[in-house]
Amino acid sequence: MHRLFVAIRPPVSIRRHLLAAMGGISGARWQSDDQLHLTLRFIGEVDRHLAGDVHAALGGIHHPPFQLSLNGIGSFDRRGFPDSVWAGVAPSDQVKALHRKVDAALLRVGLPPDDRAFLPHITIARLNRTAGPIGHLLEEAGGLTSPAFIVDNFALFESDLTAEAAVYSVVERYNLG
Repeated sequence: MHRLFVAIRPPVSIRRHLLAAMGGISGARWQSDDQLHLTLRFIGEVDRHLAGDVHAALGGIHHPPFQLSLNGIGSFDRRGFPDSVWAGVAPSDQVKALHRKVDAALLRVGLPPDDRAFLPHITIARLNRTAGPIGHLLEEAGGLTSPAFIVDNFALFESDLTAEAAVYSVVERYNLG
C-alpha cells in the first residue's frame, strides 16, 4: 500500500523564511525543511494499481503557472485545542483552481471527492495538548509575508510514517503550463 498526497513544494528561499519563523512554542513539533509543502489533496492509502491510475490522472492536468506569497500565520483547532500552526498564502484563486482540477482528476479514477473546505496553507508545526500557548507566535509572526514565488509544478508525494516523524518522498512532479 502507498500513502499518497498531492502538494506544492515551495522554493528553498521560502522554506528558509518559514524555518526562520519557527520557534517559541514549547512542545511543538516543528516541521523540517523536507516536510514543508502546501497540500492540494490528501489521498491516503492506495494499492499499486490505483497509485498508477492516480499518477496518470495527475499527468493530464493542464494549468498555467502562477505566483503565491506567504500571508500570515494561523492555527487549526481540534476539540477546542490548537493542533497545528500554519502559514497562509495569497492570492488563493489560482491554487484553489488547481486544487479543484486535482480533485476532479482523482474523482475520474474512482477516489471520492474531498468534502473538507480547502484553505491553502503550509503547516509549520504540529501541537499536542501539552504544547505551550501559541498566542504570542500568532501575534509576533502573524504578519508573516514573503516576496512572490512562481508555482510552476506540483508533485505526487508518498508519506512513510515513522516513530519520529512522517518522511515524504516525491513520486512524480507535474509541470504547469
